[in-house]
Amino acid sequence: MGPWLAAQPLVLASRSASRSAVLAGAGVPVEILPADIDERAIETQAGLQSPSQIALLLARAKASAISAKLPERLVLGADQTLALGQRLFAKPADLAAASDQLKSLRGRTHELHAAIAFVQDDAVLYEHVETARLTMRAFSDDFLDRYLDAAGDATLTSVGGYQLEGPGVQLFERVDGDYFTILGLPLLRALDFLRRRGCLAQ
Repeated sequence: MGPWLAAQPLVLASRSASRSAVLAGAGVPVEILPADIDERAIETQAGLQSPSQIALLLARAKASAISAKLPERLVLGADQTLALGQRLFAKPADLAAASDQLKSLRGRTHELHAAIAFVQDDAVLYEHVETARLTMRAFSDDFLDRYLDAAGDATLTSVGGYQLEGPGVQLFERVDGDYFTILGLPLLRALDFLRRRGCLAQ
């Protein structure tokens, strides 16, 4: 008998393996239904400049898109943006783009903004965004080549071109912020909401 009390699993509107693994590890059963939305079009239409607000907008849009298809189900949307000053980064398209991106971040501090939104029957019940600051060390070009060779296509699955829970941790000299936020999900805030909602044991 685990801590989950709801009759049905939480619907996760994300294809992120790390998000589903984090939730499952915390005892939250998830049904994965990725939202098929045009993120860049939504960003452009909203005209937002703040990376944290963009993350929140996209988390809400993902959850709302799936909620519209699943009446009465509780849906969690999540998104993450990476900003270096005023410059926003997207997931690299290929290893060459990942290399260029990591060279831009090398020796500098960037911010990860991770947002969540819980939606049920098209109503936003709770949303939150948290920020972590990460400083990359001044690694050599040789190390970067070796890192990309070892990490491979996994570098293309995250906005930063790295996974802190894997070899990507070697890129850094300092990390300030919640670990789960860096993975793309402010887990403690999500669990707190689920407890208040009656989905998890108090």
